[in-house]
Amino acid sequence: MSDKDLFEYNEESIKSLDWKDHIRLRPGMYIGKLGDGSSADDGVYVLLKEVLDNCIDEHTMGYGKQVNVQIENKTVTVRDFGRGIPLGKVVDVVSKINTGAKYDSKVFQKSVGLNGVGTKAVNALSQFFKVTSVRDGREKTAEFERGELVNNKKEAKTNEQNGTEVTFIPDEKIFKNYKYLDEYVENLLWNYCYLNAGLVIIFNGKKFVSKNGLLDLLQHKTNEDELRYPIIHLRGDDIEVAISHNNQYGEEYYSFVNGQFTTQGGTHLSGFKEAYVKTIRDFFKKDYDYNDIRGSICAAISLRVQEPVFESQTKTKLGSTLMYAKGPAVKTFISDFLGKELDNFLHKNTETADALKRRIEQNERERKDLAGIKKLAGERAKKANLHNKKLRDCRFHLNEMSDGKTKNEENEKRMESTLFITEGDSASGSITKSRNVETQAVFSLRGKPLNSFGLTKKVVYENEEFNLLQHALNIESSYEDLRYNKIVIATDADVDGMHIRLLLMTFFLQFFPDLVKSGHVYILETPLFRVRTTPGKGKGKQETIYCYNESEKQKAIEKLGGRPEITRFKGLGEISPEEFGKFIGEDIRLQPVTILREMHLQQMLEYYMGKNTPERQEFIIDNLKVEMDVVEEEEVQ
Repeated sequence: MSDKDLFEYNEESIKSLDWKDHIRLRPGMYIGKLGDGSSADDGVYVLLKEVLDNCIDEHTMGYGKQVNVQIENKTVTVRDFGRGIPLGKVVDVVSKINTGAKYDSKVFQKSVGLNGVGTKAVNALSQFFKVTSVRDGREKTAEFERGELVNNKKEAKTNEQNGTEVTFIPDEKIFKNYKYLDEYVENLLWNYCYLNAGLVIIFNGKKFVSKNGLLDLLQHKTNEDELRYPIIHLRGDDIEVAISHNNQYGEEYYSFVNGQFTTQGGTHLSGFKEAYVKTIRDFFKKDYDYNDIRGSICAAISLRVQEPVFESQTKTKLGSTLMYAKGPAVKTFISDFLGKELDNFLHKNTETADALKRRIEQNERERKDLAGIKKLAGERAKKANLHNKKLRDCRFHLNEMSDGKTKNEENEKRMESTLFITEGDSASGSITKSRNVETQAVFSLRGKPLNSFGLTKKVVYENEEFNLLQHALNIESSYEDLRYNKIVIATDADVDGMHIRLLLMTFFLQFFPDLVKSGHVYILETPLFRVRTTPGKGKGKQETIYCYNESEKQKAIEKLGGRPEITRFKGLGEISPEEFGKFIGEDIRLQPVTILREMHLQQMLEYYMGKNTPERQEFIIDNLKVEMDVVEEEEVQ
C-alpha cells in the first residue's frame, strides 16, 4: 500500500460516532483530565460533581433540603429529594445529548449546567450506571453499561419520596488505578453547603450543613487566632463575599459561580481583586501598592449569573462578562457592590478598619525591606545558570514562546507540566533520563534544606537552595504565575529521604501555603520491592511485579509462586532509568499533600517543626513502638 492510499480522503473517511462513543473517545472534552483521584480536579470527582450539580439545582429552585451521598469502594450513589426526572424522559435525560430542562432559563434561571451533557458523560464513562426517578407515588428505573441501555424497567408504584437516585461505577478501562479520597469529596460537599445555607448533605453517614455561608467557609479555612480582624461578611442580591487577613504569606481566594467552585477564577475573581483594591484606596485616601493591600488576604466570593459562560465543560473558570442579558458587566456589578457595602462596613467598624490598615502598612514595610535582597537574589539565580545546573526543564517551557500553539493547547500542556524535586545527583539522574521531556522537569537539591519554620520570607532569598527553587517555580510574586501544575517531592523512602520530604513540606506550608491548599504539591510514591520470577528452560517469559508496601509484596509472592527474586529498593538512585519510566508515566502514583479542614496550619508546624517538646517526644516514642511491633510481627511471619 502506498503513502497515497494511506492518506486517501473520500466518503469512507467520514465517520459518525454516536453520543456515548464520542464521549468515550474524547473524554477530556467533557470532564477535563482523567487522572487517578490523586488531584481534586481528576475525572472521577468531575463525574460525582456532575450528578451533584443536578441535585443542587433542584435545591436552589426550592425542591429538596437533603442530598445523600454514599461511596463504597468504587461505587457511588447520590440521592436527592427534589421533583424527580419526569418519568417518561428518564432514559432520554441520561442518554441523549442536548436533552434536558436547563435550556429553558425560566425553569433553571441561574443553574450551573446549561448544556445538557453532565449525566450523559457520567453514563458513558461508567461501567455501570443506574438512574431511578420517583414522582408522586410512581418510579422509573433504567440501567446502563458504558452508556448502553441494558435494563429499561417499566414504571411501578412506590412509597418512596419524590426525587432522583443515581448509582455509577467509573469505568476502570478509562480511569486506571483510581480511588476516591475522602478529603477531596468532603471539600466538594462542604463547598455545596457553604453556598446553600441550610442544605443538608449526608456522606457515608457524616452530616454536612452550613448556616452562615461564606462566613463558615472562611472560619473553617483559617485559624481564628491568626486573623488580624473579624471576618467581614457581606451579602447582596446575587453576590456574597467574606474577607479577612491573616499572618500567612500569599493570597488565598475561594471563588464560586452559581454554586460551582471556579478553581481557576475568571472574570468574577479578577473583578473582585480590582474592586477590593480600589475600595481600600478610596476609603483610606491613599494610593497603596496593590500587593500590600492584598498581601495575606483570605477571601471568598460567590456570584449568581444568568446563563454563565465557562471556558470549559468542567466549569473551573468563568468567561462571562455580563451578569445577565442586557445587564451590568460582572466587574462593574462587583465594583459597585464593594464600593458601597465594604466602604459602609469600614466606616461603621473603625476597629476593623484600623487593623486592616496596620496589616497593609506591615506588608508595605516588609516589601521595601525585601526589595534589595530580592534584587541580589535574582542576580545570584542568573549567575547560578539555573536552567543548566539545578533545573532540567521540560520542552513545554523551553519552547513556550514558540509560534503555532493555540491557547487551548498551551493550557493543556500547562496542566500536564510537572516539576520533580529530587535529592542528590543519582536520583535526579534516573528521573532525568526516564522522564517525559515534553512536560516533566527535574530540580536537584544539594543536601538537606533548612528548617524554615518560624523564619521570615527573607530566608527564601538569602538561602541559595530556596531562592533557586522559588525561581524555578516562578512564584516570587504570586502563585498564579506558577510554571508547573504539579510540584512533586521525590525523595528516598528511608529516614533521610523522609526528613528531606518533611523539610520541603515545611517550606511550602510556611511561605507558600496557597500552593498546597490549591492542590499543587504531591509526594511521589515509588515501589519498595521488585518481585520477579527467574526464568529457566521452559519457564516462559520472566514476570515482574513492583510492590509499594509489604502487603503488595506478599500478594506478588503468592501470585508468582515458587521462590521469586525479591529486590528491596533503598533509594531512587538504585532504580534504573528504564524501570523509573514506568513509575512516572501513565501509572504514576502521587499522594497529594492536603490540609484537613480541622487542621490549624501554624499549630501543626509548631508541633512537628518547632522546638522539641515533651509532648512531641512522647508522640515519637509511642509511634516508634507501634512501628517496631509491626516490623517484628512481619519478620515472624
